[in-house]
This record gives sequence, structure tokens and C-alpha cells, in this order.
Amino acid sequence: MPEAGINRLKKLYQLGQSPWYDNIDRRLIENGELKSLFDSGIVGVTSNPTIFEKAVNSSAVYDEKIRRLKKEGRTIEQIYDELTADDVRDAADMLKKVYGETRGADGYVSIEVLPEYAFDTAKTIEYARHIYKKVGRPNIMIKVPGTKESPEAIRTLISEGINVNVTLLFSVPQYELVAGAYLDGLRDRLKDGLDVRSVASVASVFISRIDTKVDNLLEVFASRTHDIDAKTRINFLKGKIAIANVKSIYQKFKEVFGERNFWGLKAKGAVLQRPLWASTSTKNPAYSDLIYVDNLIGPMTVNTMPHQTVLAFQDHGRIALTLESDLPGACAYLTQVEDIGISVEMICQEAQVEGVRAFQQSFDTLMSAIKKKAA
Repeated sequence: MPEAGINRLKKLYQLGQSPWYDNIDRRLIENGELKSLFDSGIVGVTSNPTIFEKAVNSSAVYDEKIRRLKKEGRTIEQIYDELTADDVRDAADMLKKVYGETRGADGYVSIEVLPEYAFDTAKTIEYARHIYKKVGRPNIMIKVPGTKESPEAIRTLISEGINVNVTLLFSVPQYELVAGAYLDGLRDRLKDGLDVRSVASVASVFISRIDTKVDNLLEVFASRTHDIDAKTRINFLKGKIAIANVKSIYQKFKEVFGERNFWGLKAKGAVLQRPLWASTSTKNPAYSDLIYVDNLIGPMTVNTMPHQTVLAFQDHGRIALTLESDLPGACAYLTQVEDIGISVEMICQEAQVEGVRAFQQSFDTLMSAIKKKAA
């Protein structure tokens, strides 16, 4: 249990980082657990096809609605839309107060476009418009995978006043591309004489899988050398590259949204696109269970945490600004791993493709489950 009198989530918020919850499930909505998380300091919710797949497959709570919708003549895809929209809408209503109190800074619930549209700009835009209208709440964000095809979709949606959570970002170049698209969307909106104060966005940077991929390669390189000092230097880099990479992205964020680039939009009431740290649960049991939370605390950011990570942070999380600590060291780690022969940018490109594929697999499994339950 957390120490008496200490609410680490609220202290984290006071440091400028918004804690969001990386999970949604009808059971959490109905049993009051989601409201309890909001009361404890969670100020936003993210979802994805994997989360919805687990929610539907691991319980019978959706079964009755699935069968009813099937009897009404809905297709499997339409049933999916109804289930996800209902969950997102209800969670958004629960966060309405946070959305109002923070003047639209927090209180959002994110829902993803279909994974099959990750490389299709036109269909991404079309589906984003559809689901945004269907949910019908101002405090939702449409998740758009940050592939090379995404900037046009991001720019269009932002110009139309649709909040966007750009997801599956891994590298500085990937981040810079979508941040520029957000700024372009705001400028388009101003040219059309529309208000920019009511539109928001986050850029979701995935973290843990970078260490997983890099660590595996470091293991290979270490096994190939008989030089004890070289082996030690290689092994020393394990568990350090993902955090170093995020610190580099944060510096790029400060540059993109610095006074020189953003002051004109800010003067019109525009809000900056905050970086969001995603995939923050620890995959390697040798590392701290909060390695991707404790070491990445900084202002103007979001950290979306799965359930166990939320509990761990409330219990023993670190409350300190850490995101910009030892920046020279972070740069050195990235240089050293490149010198070994590992391309971080290539790793990030692979991770994005794999991420889209994983979400597609989860979505396919979910569709099969809905079809089976409908029958």
C-alpha cells in the first residue's frame, strides 16, 4: 500500500507530468474501479486494439450486447464500433470534470483507427471522422499511427478540430515529422478563420520495446568478443538506450515548440502537442518495475501506465524531475551503441512496423472473438 498521506500520482501531476491510464474495460467502468483511479489522480485514458481484445476475450461482460447487436442486423465491424464507442464515451463522461478544470489540457480518452489503415491516409481520415462523430464527446482523441503516411492525416484532422493522439512513435525523425504536421494543421485552421484553442494532441513515444530489441543485439555483440573490457562496455549499455532515446526526443520537442516556432500560434491560443510516454511497463525482470516512469519525469509530458505500473508507482514511485538529468550521458550512450554497430534509427523503424503488425493481429483476434460470441 502507498505510504500514508502520499498520493504520488497527484505529486507527479504537480511536477508537470500527467498520469494517464493505459487500459479500458467495461468491468472497470461498471464496478467503479475506473472512477477510483480518476479520484486518485489519473487524468486520462488510452486504449488500443490489444487492450480491447483482452477486455472482450477475458470476460462475458460484452456478450449480451454483442448478441443483441447481431440480432439487430449489425455487422461484426459495426458491433466493434458500438462496443468501443460505448466504453470510450462512458470513460470520457467520467473525465468531463477533469477536462473542464484543466481547460482541455487533460481529461481525454483515446481510441485508435483500425490498424489496417495505418498506411492509408484517406481511410485513416475517413475512419477518424466517423469514430469522432460517433463517440460525440469533445474530450476524446483519435489515435493515428505515426507512419510515414500519417502527416497528411494528422494535419487534416487537426485542421478540422479533431483531437489526435499520434501513436507508435519511436525515433526523433518520426517524432519531428508528426509534430510538424500538428503545427501545419493548426496553421490551416487559423487560415480558415477557426479557433485553435479547442484542439489538442499528444505524440505517443513507445519505450520498452526499444530496450528489448537493443538489449538482444547487445547480447549478441558481447558474445562475439573475448575482450573482457569490451564485453563489460557492451553489457553496460543494456537498459539505457530507450531512456536515452526518449531524452533526445524531449529535447527535440522543446526545440519544435520553442518560442521561435510556436509563439505565433501560442498567441492565438494554441496549445503545444505534449509528448506522451507509452509502453512504460518493464519487460525485463532484471530492471526496476518503474524504470520507464521514474527516469522520465518532466514538465509538459504525459505518462500512460498500465494497471500494475500505476499501482507500483503509487506504492514506491520516485517524485523528482528526472527527464533532463545527465543529458550528456544519454547522448554518450546513443553514440556508444552506434559505434558498436547498432543503428537506433533502424531499430525504431523496425519497432514501428512490428507495432502496427501486433495491433493488427490483436484486432483480427478481437474480430474473431466478437464473431464467435455473436453466434
